[in-house]
Amino acid sequence: MQNRMKACLVGSDHDLYWGDWEKPTCGPDELLVRIYATAVNRADLLQKRGKYPVPPGASPILGLEMAGTIEEVGANVVNWQVGERVAALLSGGGYAQYVVIPQTMAIHIPDQLSLEQAAGIPEVFLTAYLNAFKLGGLQAGERILVHAAASGVGTAAVQLAKAAGAHVYATVGTDEKAEAVRRLGADCVVNYRHQSFKETIQQETNGHGVELILDPVGASYWQDNVDSLAYDGRFVLYGALGGAKIDSFDLMAVMLKRVHVIGSTLRGLPLSRKAALTANFVEWALPLFKSGQLQPIIDSVWDAEEVNEAHAQMERNANIGKLIILTP
Repeated sequence: MQNRMKACLVGSDHDLYWGDWEKPTCGPDELLVRIYATAVNRADLLQKRGKYPVPPGASPILGLEMAGTIEEVGANVVNWQVGERVAALLSGGGYAQYVVIPQTMAIHIPDQLSLEQAAGIPEVFLTAYLNAFKLGGLQAGERILVHAAASGVGTAAVQLAKAAGAHVYATVGTDEKAEAVRRLGADCVVNYRHQSFKETIQQETNGHGVELILDPVGASYWQDNVDSLAYDGRFVLYGALGGAKIDSFDLMAVMLKRVHVIGSTLRGLPLSRKAALTANFVEWALPLFKSGQLQPIIDSVWDAEEVNEAHAQMERNANIGKLIILTP
């Protein structure tokens, strides 16, 4: 039926399956996009277990990004045409055949990139751009520590920081991931299973520390993060994989170092701020994607019926970069 589509739904035991769903309709300021590929994010793993509430008005379908082709444009839309390739950050709805997006959120896909590659850009690059520059204020010549650097956000952050002229330190959990992150340009990579990142930072910076830390880990890294920061350093927290509650910590260390602690989430930002962020990012980064200086790091591409296997891959922390899922 023309008003129905296939979408990925959550079944028993949190297993995913492709079922029937209402096809979205295109509003006057929107684009209807036939999705070709989406990508796995940790928010998807949490949402399917009921641990990540869907923002008001957002689609309950999983998926925070997509790439595809425009099938319909709204009456008020300018500068976009049917057939053009676009990628976009979503509040939900990426694991489906169709999605509607505000025209202000559409990202033109350069000819140099495939749709699979483009699907791996919006969520992680916009998150990294927000955290490093808009919130973290990263400047050329500064030192940045990127935790979980082989993740989607991590691989994006390393590239963005290097493109901005920063000195990049990174943490990973395997030697294979360490080598991959070095290839992206990281100046110093620490395997946290065998080394202390705090001690390494102190040694490599002669006790100065780093000006900015991007951290999705949280509680278990708190004290070592504070110890690794330079005076007036900034610490952007955008996840809590290592816990959200700290039993005890010394506030004086934060005060004496004049540490700026900044919390960050992307999904819940108002549309106006997401649109402005997207526009700023596109202006700065699109030429770098065209030249090849920036590239989405794709771990693997999965067919639609392999969606549960793709989620398992992320659950095992086995991926380097993005896990892409093709739609039916």
